[in-house]
Amino acid sequence: MDDEFAKLIRRINPPRVVIDNDSCEDATVIQVDRINKHGILLEVVQVLTDLNLVIRKAYISSDGGWFMDGMLVAFANQEFFFLFNVVDCEGKKITDGELISYIQKKLESDDGFVPSLKGMVGLVPSEEHTSIELAGTDRPGLLSEVCAVLANLDCNVVNAEIWTHNARAAAVVNVTDNTTGCAIKDPKRLALIKELLCNVLKGNNDLKTAKMSLSPPGVTHRERRLHQIMFDDRDYEKIEKSEGGRVQNKSCKPHVIVSDCTEKHYTVITMRSKDRPKLLFDIVCTLTDMQYVIFHGVVHTGRMEAYQEFYIRHIDGVPMRSEAERERVMQCLEAAIERRGSEGLELELCAEDRIGLLSDITRVFRENSLCIKRAEISTKGGKAKDTFYVTDVTGNPVDPKMVDSIRRQIQQGILQVKLDPNISTTKPQEENTISFLLGNLFKCRTFQNFLIKSYS
Repeated sequence: MDDEFAKLIRRINPPRVVIDNDSCEDATVIQVDRINKHGILLEVVQVLTDLNLVIRKAYISSDGGWFMDGMLVAFANQEFFFLFNVVDCEGKKITDGELISYIQKKLESDDGFVPSLKGMVGLVPSEEHTSIELAGTDRPGLLSEVCAVLANLDCNVVNAEIWTHNARAAAVVNVTDNTTGCAIKDPKRLALIKELLCNVLKGNNDLKTAKMSLSPPGVTHRERRLHQIMFDDRDYEKIEKSEGGRVQNKSCKPHVIVSDCTEKHYTVITMRSKDRPKLLFDIVCTLTDMQYVIFHGVVHTGRMEAYQEFYIRHIDGVPMRSEAERERVMQCLEAAIERRGSEGLELELCAEDRIGLLSDITRVFRENSLCIKRAEISTKGGKAKDTFYVTDVTGNPVDPKMVDSIRRQIQQGILQVKLDPNISTTKPQEENTISFLLGNLFKCRTFQNFLIKSYS
């Protein structure tokens, strides 16, 4: 009965998407109206971020009967309304007709937004590759040791993503058999791979159990899966550790405030952090997997910082009940923001792919006392394109002379410095919090008045 009712609602209110390049001078405006269901915001944001679009502003609302009575937006309580200001990775509007058409079809699709499989893990069975998930204590040279084990076992790394945070490390690695170019299916060989990788992950004194597993059944977005692995490994818990001479920049720490909106029975989350690509995805992904629903929200990015404010409830319809729950959500959101923060010098490797290439590159990094904080590995058409974010062993910036030495050791020209976060040509802009935005939204008679007020 519930399924039939849901189908009826979808037929009455089909998804509506408007992509507008005229109303905003410096961004493309995407308006999405869809039937409300748990995770729908994450699905929409995932489509945009997978296309490497940058979300500069966003307005999110459901529960329409609460304050929506204008002619601009009229919908039932069953519906979600999203408004995004987006640009491409170069900061320009979206003008490519094919891309606009693709976005329109993707967001209007009612098939669950299943994206392309290249960013997926958990394909069981898979004829193309074997997906391996890793979790353990982070330490210098860990990725190098993992890659060496895989190379010795004749496994070719097709693509991978590695995150480190709070002394923990997580990775999703897709490998193939170097002989056949297909997935590895032999149970004995898989058991050997698991045994050797677990030995590497445990190290000498891992206080937590190292984990190596094949990806679970089903289709899961790879970056979402990394968040889930880190969350399960409790990387959000604060630990006492020696900084070993590391210079910490406290101004880069995210600020998360959790408060109550008792009048409307919501929990209010306000966040201020350094802006970066995919920030909204990471926040929405974490809240969704923690079983919270975002009913209303505002996202605004400035030159250097991003401000986000969300009105949420637990999936059971109630706001947060205890101080312990609020504290845990604050810690988890801080961790979600920090996991993908571009800590370290960004190095990009472009070379002909071969078995053992990743093992050789990471060994050179290890021998020169570089720590890999995050990495994105990809191969296509016989070419390897890998991105590494590196620091020295104390977590401080890498000496430029060391980078020059490493480039000579690897091969001149295939390793490039893409971004040095310690060199900034843009002066930070002092900006005040915009936590008043949603407060003004509640006071406005119509959503149209709110938009006019916000952009004026």
